[in-house]
Amino acid sequence: MGSKNVKIGTVQMSCTKSPEENLNKAITKIKDAVAKGAQIVCLQELFTSLYFCDVEDYDNFKLAESIPGPTTDSLSKLSKELGVVIIASLFEKRTQGIYHNTTVVIDADGSYLGKYRKMHIPDDPAYYEKFYFTPGDLGYKIFKTKFATFGVLICWDQWYPEAARITSLMGAEILFYPTAIGWATSQDEATNTEQHNAWQTIQCSHSVANGVHVVSVNRVGLEQNGAMNFWGGSFISNPFGSILYKASHDQEEVNVLEIDLTKTDRYRTHWPFLRDRRIDSYQPITKRFIDED
Repeated sequence: MGSKNVKIGTVQMSCTKSPEENLNKAITKIKDAVAKGAQIVCLQELFTSLYFCDVEDYDNFKLAESIPGPTTDSLSKLSKELGVVIIASLFEKRTQGIYHNTTVVIDADGSYLGKYRKMHIPDDPAYYEKFYFTPGDLGYKIFKTKFATFGVLICWDQWYPEAARITSLMGAEILFYPTAIGWATSQDEATNTEQHNAWQTIQCSHSVANGVHVVSVNRVGLEQNGAMNFWGGSFISNPFGSILYKASHDQEEVNVLEIDLTKTDRYRTHWPFLRDRRIDSYQPITKRFIDED
């Protein structure tokens, strides 16, 4: 089998209070990625705003927009102009009182292919997402684009092997994870290191278990009046979990990396985890917890 190469662009950036500024910055960085050869560009979670879920504030609902809507219109025009696939994470206003954390995919001809709504919604200190987001109801999704067929999952989804498995079984050649995760600046370095390592390890494990590339794109910079330091560290892993590219923890970075999608077949053949799955024994996975009685 010959190679099937695709050039992946990742945009790791800091954000401001101005959605217009953030969108313009993202557009500039997408153009930069395409100039470096990118065919698919992934932006970080909720890139048009600061990460607003640190507080429960009704005014933040004003940041939401329809999908398709103004941002997707702008990105569709850009995509068509540049011939690039764009993965963009947005705050979706579905209707009055129903909002989602949603990622859209725009094909290289500017066509809107659809959206994925975040399935797993966290509720932790400084990450009060349940206040804003209704859990996704579209199920897991794959998108067949000009350059590759891939799945998109969002941030908190990345901790769940079930989400990665199902999306991979649907035919995803790559798993993309737009992300917003950081360290509380009050934490010690050992805690920071442990948290980051767990975040990277769980996603690399999805590569290993499913034999696919994983692309995780995180934001960077101090937010929440300096209380939260988003740790960047965007990375791409190969289908056996090896890190092919990793961004810094404190700088904006636009990177383009060429990957070979035929590696999936090689790794799945030599490490046949999918062949040896005992699907007849997995029914208990649908239970919340398995009690002894």
